[in-house]
Amino acid sequence: MRFPGRLSAAIEVLADIETRKRPVAEALKNWGLANRFAGAGDRAAIGNLVYDALRRRASHAYAMGADTPRGLVLSVTVREWGESPQGLSAAFESDTFAPAPLTEGEMARLSADEPLAGAPDYARADMPEWVAPSLAAAWGSDWIVEAQALTERPPLDLRVNTLKSSRDKVLKELRRFNPLETAVAHNGVHIPAGRGDSRTPNVQTDEGYLKGWFEVQDQGSQVVAELAGAKPGEQVLDLCAGAGGKTLAMAATMQNKGQIFAYDSERARLAPIYDRLQRAGARNVQVRAPEPGALDDLAGRMDRVVIDAPCTGSGTWRRRPDAKWKLTPDQVAARVAEQRVILAEGARYVRPGGTLAYITCSILPEENSRQAAEFLAAHPDFVAIPGHSLWHSHFSGAKARARFSPEGGVALTPHSTGTDGFYVIVIMRNS
Repeated sequence: MRFPGRLSAAIEVLADIETRKRPVAEALKNWGLANRFAGAGDRAAIGNLVYDALRRRASHAYAMGADTPRGLVLSVTVREWGESPQGLSAAFESDTFAPAPLTEGEMARLSADEPLAGAPDYARADMPEWVAPSLAAAWGSDWIVEAQALTERPPLDLRVNTLKSSRDKVLKELRRFNPLETAVAHNGVHIPAGRGDSRTPNVQTDEGYLKGWFEVQDQGSQVVAELAGAKPGEQVLDLCAGAGGKTLAMAATMQNKGQIFAYDSERARLAPIYDRLQRAGARNVQVRAPEPGALDDLAGRMDRVVIDAPCTGSGTWRRRPDAKWKLTPDQVAARVAEQRVILAEGARYVRPGGTLAYITCSILPEENSRQAAEFLAAHPDFVAIPGHSLWHSHFSGAKARARFSPEGGVALTPHSTGTDGFYVIVIMRNS
């Protein structure tokens, strides 16, 4: 496919997403199945156009004067991909599969020197308008800069499985992708995001991945797993284990010594963990299926309880930008209520002197600092470990610095740490 045809396809996919209210990945997959002539490079370019348009939907819509699939794609092509309006116009005229010719109004908007002049803050931040007050409360005067970092393409981060390999070995294995060491995580590998129509490496077909040398895991997820503090020989409950990303990270940190109990309230979320544990060589993990009384024998006995809480996922909006525009205040409230119940449940498994680590992949204070402060107020037998002390005990030499909040939380963001958005607070139960 030539470039104009790829633009037409991206416009078509965005229209399908809007009309059928379907996830981006599903819409792209269905387009590919219906257009089998498109090669891998074509599909990558179309996917990049669609995701780029959704990451900065508000600012592109403002610049074009209309929130339409066509307007978004044209704006992305000029403002992010470096095409000129004149070049686009000429290309459209000579290609049968191109979008309709540019109008005078589109040419004028695409040629504007200051396309966001007079734009409201939420449009410059590329956030839903109703979310802006929460972000301002979380980040203060930096909130727009922090929000804009969430509109960048995400990198590909890997966690080296130290049970089977080393970072030097994985860097050598993947040298064709020009990997780097992560700025914070001790066992992370970082492959920067490309630009334009570049393709993300499919490392899951690599021999090293199949042998269990590394896992795909955002650096932020690696960092909060380490801050949870699990040590060799300890008894750890991963209360919301899901597919097991943080379970695997802790198993490696614990050097297969001690015991991790991996539990999730939904059996389907646990399904991938079994194969992942086997590939990683993690032998100190006992998976507990969601049955009545499945965890009763662990009450008051755990050195660590880790709650990777269900949340809005707002910290992953770089990867799932469509979710940003679908989120509602009611959904936030539902998640906050669910987290409150899970926190209270998790507390009963912590032994005296043990710790509870509360983690979200959210940037919203309702799910993070406010939730933690409410828990601490209701549970006087727990006290937070100050976030700055926690950070420096693990990452004193890191090239990036997290954000710390008064209740004791540590927040990671694309702007501050180059990661997805995460929050963690580690709370100790009084002896």
